Amino acid sequence: MKNKNFNLINSVKALFLAAFITFNFASCSNDETTSNDTTASKLTIKETLDAFNRAPAPGNTSIAGVAVGAGFNELVSALVYVDTELNTQLVNLFANGTDQYTVFAPTDQAFQNLYAALNVTSITELPAPLVRDVLLYHVTDGRRAANSVVPKNGMRTITTLLSSQFYVLPNGSINAIGNTANITTANISASNGIIHVIDAVLLPIN
Repeated sequence: MKNKNFNLINSVKALFLAAFITFNFASCSNDETTSNDTTASKLTIKETLDAFNRAPAPGNTSIAGVAVGAGFNELVSALVYVDTELNTQLVNLFANGTDQYTVFAPTDQAFQNLYAALNVTSITELPAPLVRDVLLYHVTDGRRAANSVVPKNGMRTITTLLSSQFYVLPNGSINAIGNTANITTANISASNGIIHVIDAVLLPIN
């Protein structure tokens, strides 16, 4: 089964890479976290909010294509895994769908930290229904740029596709049901939504 999943994941990645053209984004980081991408401008959360009063224009590439092109390997692997096991059609949704979504995308390191905490080595060692719920907890309907995600004061409630909520604070930190995370890069524009990069996998359960 692992070999089958590995081959399928590689095939999907190749398909996305063939469709990948280009994307532009503005980086926003909190005081403790910066992006390693040398092409990203080093903007604070406040600077990003000031610079973008509304969502950036849609890009040329789908959310799935951007995720592959930007190196979100573990996130893509998780999507392919639940599609294979549960026929969720999430890959198709984010690759070819026309509806707009906002994705809070954990880095590969965020997934590795989760695997270490759970004493597993890959996403396929976790129950597929659990992985599906975790993925849905990272997505909300609509095209929401940083200024409609990070509040100026108080907390902003984000209702996810799992129908559960998490909360974003003015410094770009996220309070989820089971843990916390930080937005490290914001406003990566895709043709069917916007991606905000986070440094931990959000957990919808305690």
